[in-house]
Amino acid sequence: MTTTTAPPRTESPGRRPQSGPPLLLPVLAFTVVTVACVIVNRSTPHPDASGADVLRYAAAHGTASRLGAFLLLSSSVPLALTAAVLYRRLRALGITAPGSAITLVGGVLASSALAVSAMFGWAGGRLPADAGPALARALADLAFLAGGPAYTATFALLVAGVSVTGLLAGLLPRAATWTGLALAAVGMLSTLTLLTPGFSYLLPVVRFGGLLWLVAAAALLPRTRRRP
Repeated sequence: MTTTTAPPRTESPGRRPQSGPPLLLPVLAFTVVTVACVIVNRSTPHPDASGADVLRYAAAHGTASRLGAFLLLSSSVPLALTAAVLYRRLRALGITAPGSAITLVGGVLASSALAVSAMFGWAGGRLPADAGPALARALADLAFLAGGPAYTATFALLVAGVSVTGLLAGLLPRAATWTGLALAAVGMLSTLTLLTPGFSYLLPVVRFGGLLWLVAAAALLPRTRRRP
């Protein structure tokens, strides 16, 4: 992907360049809420659990399930804001290549995946006592697919957009860009979980490794770019 840059704009005296709000604010909010969500959902049945096990968990931990769904839905908001601010920051830095748009699309899709997962999780936490195990398993599967492989694959687009742009335009240290590209590749590979559960270990790698990378990228990405 070739990175093209627009010529630096000439700012009028006393006018500040509009590079967007502080990037670390939504990133840190996303990180905090995500960690809280993981703590609340730490005892959620695994994808290989039976429908009966899922139903018993929903009956015994309905409040925790609904709280986890609330936190997951809440985390989707700062992620969407992060994608918007990243897009605006890259554009303000003169990036006109597709990388900035890929960043925005990936972030919005990842945010949507978390929201969909939260909806299915909330519905699963409200199952009545006479619900069938098949319904409980189906809702749990849909919540897992949206919040697992769908999230990691789309989040990989956000990371790849920032990493490739940061590498070619020299906006980020090379170590950060190559780490991001590795995470993006792992995120795409994690979709193989749909074919075999042997790749499911890649999901937490992207979720938690991506959090750390996103915080680092938000701290390192410059607000302004030197005139060539």
